Amino acid sequence: MALTAGAKLGAYEIVGLLGAGGMGEVYRARDPRLGRDVALKILPASFSANAERERRFEQEARAAAALNHPNILAVYDVGKEEGCAYIVSELLEGESLREKLRDGRLPLRRAIDYGLQVIHGLAAAHDRGILHRDLKPENIFITKDGRAKILDFGLAKLVLPEQQGASGATAATRDAVTGEGTLLGTVGYMSPEQVRGEALDTRSDLFSFGVVLYEMVSGERAFKGATTADTISAILKEDPPDLTIANRDIPPMLERIVRHCLEKEPAARFQSARDVAFDLESLSTLSSSSTRAAGIHEEKRGRKWLVPVVVAGCAVALAGAWFAGRKSVGVPAAPDYHRLTFARETPLTARFAPDQRTVIYSAARVGGVSELFSVTPDSVASTSMNQKGTELAAISPSGELLLIQQRRQLYAYARVGVLARAPLTGAGPRPVLMDVQDADWGPNNQIAVSHYVDRQYRLEYPIGHVLYQTTTGYISDLRFSPKGDFIAFADHPAFGNNAGTVAIVDASSGQKRSLSAPQAVMVGLAWAPSGKEVWFGGTEGGTTTQLKAVDLAGHARVVARGPGSLLMEDIARDGRVLLSHMTARAISVAMGPGDNREADVTVADWTLVQGISPDGRNVLLEEEGSGSSPKYDLYVRSTSGVGAGSGDSAAPVRIGEGHGCSFSPDMKWVVAIQDGQLVRIPLGPGEPQQMTHDSIGHGCGWFFPDEKTFSFFGAESGRKEQVYVQTMGDNNPRVISSESLQGGIPSADGKFVFGSSADGVELFPVDGQGSPRKVPGMTPQDWLAGVAPDGKSVMVITNTDFMSQDIFRVDLATGRREFIKKIGPADPAGTLLFQNGSVSADGKSYAYSYDQLLGELYTVTGLK
Repeated sequence: MALTAGAKLGAYEIVGLLGAGGMGEVYRARDPRLGRDVALKILPASFSANAERERRFEQEARAAAALNHPNILAVYDVGKEEGCAYIVSELLEGESLREKLRDGRLPLRRAIDYGLQVIHGLAAAHDRGILHRDLKPENIFITKDGRAKILDFGLAKLVLPEQQGASGATAATRDAVTGEGTLLGTVGYMSPEQVRGEALDTRSDLFSFGVVLYEMVSGERAFKGATTADTISAILKEDPPDLTIANRDIPPMLERIVRHCLEKEPAARFQSARDVAFDLESLSTLSSSSTRAAGIHEEKRGRKWLVPVVVAGCAVALAGAWFAGRKSVGVPAAPDYHRLTFARETPLTARFAPDQRTVIYSAARVGGVSELFSVTPDSVASTSMNQKGTELAAISPSGELLLIQQRRQLYAYARVGVLARAPLTGAGPRPVLMDVQDADWGPNNQIAVSHYVDRQYRLEYPIGHVLYQTTTGYISDLRFSPKGDFIAFADHPAFGNNAGTVAIVDASSGQKRSLSAPQAVMVGLAWAPSGKEVWFGGTEGGTTTQLKAVDLAGHARVVARGPGSLLMEDIARDGRVLLSHMTARAISVAMGPGDNREADVTVADWTLVQGISPDGRNVLLEEEGSGSSPKYDLYVRSTSGVGAGSGDSAAPVRIGEGHGCSFSPDMKWVVAIQDGQLVRIPLGPGEPQQMTHDSIGHGCGWFFPDEKTFSFFGAESGRKEQVYVQTMGDNNPRVISSESLQGGIPSADGKFVFGSSADGVELFPVDGQGSPRKVPGMTPQDWLAGVAPDGKSVMVITNTDFMSQDIFRVDLATGRREFIKKIGPADPAGTLLFQNGSVSADGKSYAYSYDQLLGELYTVTGLK
């Protein structure tokens, strides 16, 4: 079905043809409802002729549309008009991986980067139970900014089903290049079980991934023959040539990864995409050495006119060193990771016991309750130490434990409890001090603590003697240097996150200095046995931490990278490293009007609910990106019907960047923070409009019912946070509250603004007439989640524990609390922290976010 420019298909207006092939025609089209260009793929006419294929297509396409991941093409819509079935997806600018490979192999660093992106996309799909079945360079797109996107997820199954009556052997020999008649994939990229017509699982995609990775780093196809039958025979019986034949600079570890993917039997391959990603990430520790020679070869091609004799001589010398090294000492050995734990849990703290072999650690399993365990390198399972509700802080050389019991959450990551000490032999703990965040053993069995006193954190050593005190924020991860002369710690400037710096304080004089650059996330630290470096888990941008080291002069370096986050736990005297490998997600869920179950509305891996519409039909979501300068993308996602058992939620619509705040009452705008100022972003056509023009540090803002006035909280230089009111077009915000207050949600009649502090919630008159009025029935543990249209009550969400929250309706006149619902994740494993929550005006719909953190402990040798 050929379409011309200006023609319409469904709601979409055709702009022009982008390409055509056996899988259908692809057009550039315009979606006038959202004012964006999209890609519209029309499927072959033969597809629409079969009702069963059409039914399965719609079912599977909805599953593919749920794959919201930065390395998977986003599917927006699917439909059929006048017998023409089509798929609508995001429009990409760039070229396919096949086009990238037209000049031969890719530079090694780039091939590994693309491979990592693709395997992360596969992992996200496999987590949802969705296979690709036709992974090949034609189905991987590289955007202009270097992002790899997997195309046509599931279409090998969706639009190319098995033909009735065709045997597996016959069907599998059909050439996929023709498109029509393809059963399972593309010859040359199929797994052995595909060409045999057997049942497939995720390991089939891993074989195809190995074939693609082989081609990226070698420039040659792994399996090829003069005929289709010859290619299939090679897949079933032959191994491709060694990668080092095509590119001698390939590290042996990469060769092993590819070989492991290309095992003929699925049981002998990697068992999950995440396992592949972990091994590929570990190559980054060798990147400087393994890609240096590849870089020289690139320079030879690009600058042949620059001193060719010297460059050629360097290449020969490097080649000689490579082969000589392989005969003698070889390339630098990759670190050896030995996994210690296998339970579905969140490791909290881990330390080597005095024997330097046993590991004692605390972890939260299902139910969120921390517990103490021990494990040895040859254990098949961890052993409970029968200490529930307890977290490990430190172990002395004589085998005495410092424990934190009865943890309570002050704010986000600031969590204090009762410090206790207990012998490793198993006697009960003895309480020592209240309100302690962290502790460590110092010389002479003295104890250093991070102590919360009078709303400030104090680093005390010994207990009661203050070495350092915060003005804002909190202190965690106390560790004494090997000689006991310094205490290293994580200095977090704000309560609301785990950003911070590595700092040390002189244990005698109390002189404090920061060592590292500020980290967007900082978790765990330990001293190197030499006492010359502090190792820590951190990242200067995004949420995925790396293992880093910083010396006493402030020189920092990356020690190791991996998929997920690497958290520093401890370092043994012989240099073995104990670390946690963590996978963290911020998950968002919503309950729409009339639904009977919660729906997952997460966009990627770190999605926070920032608001819900008054009618509960839309949620405002904020997705944090990664990198050295992470950006925050804002999405609006419909909740209508998504929890009624009818399928996954509608695709999220990206509306802009910034930190999300709220919907306007008329649902025409979203209030957000961009570059420190409040803006309103249109939900329809139009451009964002700046609302404030001042030097205030802005918190979130909300529109009043008149849509002209808005309120927000913020802090001027040298002042604490206050609540402000301002009118659109007037650049003079007016303070209406006392200091140390956040909030700013207007009342239903627009005459008051809610402000909250550690003492509770107050109503502040907008006109300045009269005194603030304390809202009865609300506690410091409540946060205001919605205001009833009649102005008589508010909806609040209260943290009850780490695993659940309660929604209440609070009467503003009497303070009477009406319990509405208990909410919490369906899968409680790894749930450590509830994030934002919002409730619709009628209290029937809601949305909330929570952090899920799962991980394993490893001991690592060979890290330097």
